[in-house]
Amino acid sequence: MTGTGIKSWVLAARPKTLPAAIVPVWAGCVLAWKLTGRFDGWLAFYTLAGAICIQIATNFFNDAIDAAKGADTEKRLGPVRVTSSGLMSRKAVMGWAGLFILLAAACGVGLILARGWIMLAIGLPSLFFAYGYTGGPWPLAYRGMGELFVILFFGLVAVTGTVFVQTGTWPREALLLGTQIGLLSAVLISINNLRDREEDSTTGKRTLAVRFGPKVALGVLWVEVNGAALLGIVWALFHQVQWMIASAPVFLLGMRILFGLFTTPPGKAFNRYLAMAGVQLILFAAAFHVAAVFQPVAPPSAMP
Repeated sequence: MTGTGIKSWVLAARPKTLPAAIVPVWAGCVLAWKLTGRFDGWLAFYTLAGAICIQIATNFFNDAIDAAKGADTEKRLGPVRVTSSGLMSRKAVMGWAGLFILLAAACGVGLILARGWIMLAIGLPSLFFAYGYTGGPWPLAYRGMGELFVILFFGLVAVTGTVFVQTGTWPREALLLGTQIGLLSAVLISINNLRDREEDSTTGKRTLAVRFGPKVALGVLWVEVNGAALLGIVWALFHQVQWMIASAPVFLLGMRILFGLFTTPPGKAFNRYLAMAGVQLILFAAAFHVAAVFQPVAPPSAMP
């Protein structure tokens, strides 16, 4: 590819969204290591590579499908989209999406060999919704299901699946961690949808912000940020008190993000808060990791 082609490819891949794929695997591996004292680098690699490939495929599909539906217009306040701007053809963007789906499936083979066919129950829906998030007969992003999708797949499924890959078990701690990360990941899409509410309302994209208005959208953001922070208290029930500390950056930075969102009209200024939400997600994982290093080991609470 030429220099221009590479820049267009990077735009379509949306590298700033990759923390949403990396953090669940990172934190899930830390949790698994802390609960069992074991860590398999190859399984972590397959899991992380697969998650990143699914995220990139989702971004490429989103770029091409939104352009075809007329959802990306000249009113767009976020980054340039390569299909609607003409930087790349829709065929090329869809082709790249398909390639990353194949790469994700290839990573899944290693996980199936390690943990059995149960991995298909995790992998197949994840592969499908890379397309089904914005495409297909019932696109989630166009039905106000974006936040729920992110909580489920970028939180609960990604974290519990990572822990299962590493340990072969389904500890309850993974549900708690997955819910926290899912809520923090949902903050990203909620800010994005609130910023784009005016444009989405004219293109048929019925996000929560479009369906229920900015006040409800801000309320959802308040619940996501504070819910993730307050769930940190629950770690005490698992005798993992130090992991409560990991919620501190969530609360502090989250309050700053909420203050900005509640006092700033939706617009390009929201791009700053979107970036801060990405930092918040990374800080949570980093704090969780640091707390794990200095935390005494407690036995996992395996699910029945």
